[in-house]
Order: sequence, then C-alpha cells, then structure tokens
Amino acid sequence: MSEYDAIARLYDPWSASVQEDVPFYVEEARTTGGPVVELGVGTGRIAIPLAAAGNEVIGVDSSRGMLDVCAERAALAGVSLDLRLGDLREPPVAERVPLVLCPFRSFLHLQSDGDRRRALRAVRWMLVPGGRFVFDVFEPSQQDIDETHGRWLEREPGIWERADWDAQARTLTLSVRDTGSESTLRLAWLSPQEWRLLLTDEGFEITALYGWFDRTPYRGGEDFIYVASRRTG
Repeated sequence: MSEYDAIARLYDPWSASVQEDVPFYVEEARTTGGPVVELGVGTGRIAIPLAAAGNEVIGVDSSRGMLDVCAERAALAGVSLDLRLGDLREPPVAERVPLVLCPFRSFLHLQSDGDRRRALRAVRWMLVPGGRFVFDVFEPSQQDIDETHGRWLEREPGIWERADWDAQARTLTLSVRDTGSESTLRLAWLSPQEWRLLLTDEGFEITALYGWFDRTPYRGGEDFIYVASRRTG
C-alpha cells in the first residue's frame, strides 16, 4: 500500500493549481525525443500531455490507486500510456531511453542518501549514453516554514493540508484531507549543492540548473530544476 492510495481520487483537485511545469516537461521531451520514462507518474498530470504531444511514455508509480486514475484519465484523453507499478529505487524498466523525468518533487520521497543513490543509479542505467535526467525539487525557506508549520491551510476549496517541518532533520510531514479521504506524506530535502554532488558522484554531468520552469538560471530560492546527462565511460 502506498500513502497515495488513500488520496488517489483527491490528488487532481488538490494539485489543480500546479500547471506551470507541464509545458516545461513537454518541451524537454520534444527536444529529446522518445521514449520517455516518467518516475512518479501519479495520475498523469505530466504524462498525458507528453503522450498527447506524440511521445511514447512509460510511467512508473508506487501507488496502484494513482495508476488506476491515470489509466482512466489517459483513456478519456485518447492517449496510450505504458503504466507500471514500481519504486523509484528499482523501477521496472528494462528499456534504455533518451529521457527520464521525475516531476513535482517526487525525488523528495527518498529519505536517505542511500535511497537517493539507488534511484540515481537506476536512472543512469535506464538512460542511453548522453541521455538526460530532468527533475525538480525544493529547499524550503525559513519564512515558508514559519508561515505554514503546524497549521491546517485550505489549499483548494474543501481540501486542507498541514505541513509539519523539522528543519534540523530536513524533513516535511505533509498531511492532506477532505471530507472523505486523508493521508500523510513524508518528504526529505537537500540543498542544490548536495544534489549536485550526488549527481556527479553517480555518473551524471550537470547540463543546467534552473530556478523556475521558465528556464531562469538558479540564483537562490526554494525551487530548483536539475537537467543532467548520463556521463559516458
């Protein structure tokens, strides 16, 4: 059971306001070509537009409930997705591809450097030489922590979330609920510099580090997007 199973039907209305990353990832796929592997495919928020743009998409997620919703949404959109149940650390993908994506901070579900390294090694294995890995994560500001810690806030109409931060451990316990469902998610963050070290240690070259989905170079701030290519040799 995944912690997302309980909120699989709630996920889309909960994340309805998050749209700025969709054209960014569609453009990444357009310039690279397919097939594309999306890790943490969820309900298809990114994968369905990717497929609609003509890309072959393999979507991996640890939640059967999210994959079921994704399959329903793909059918309604008239696109085909290859959906697979699996873990970020051991994705069930035997194919070698030119592009692996992990949108919407899904890598923050990895709780330790050991797990992060396992996931990065799996990504590198899936990529053809020179293939690219693109993912976004965040490092919260103290202001964000202070303004949201321990408070139930209405994220979307009728949907509430609560962030419990541990700045010393660098973890976030995020609770989500509406009148009929609820779940608690656990995330852990790193600095951009720590992600860079992990990526280079695991055989990647940094192609770009953006501060937002308009491709503005990262100059500090909470959100950042890494584009890294598989190093040959």
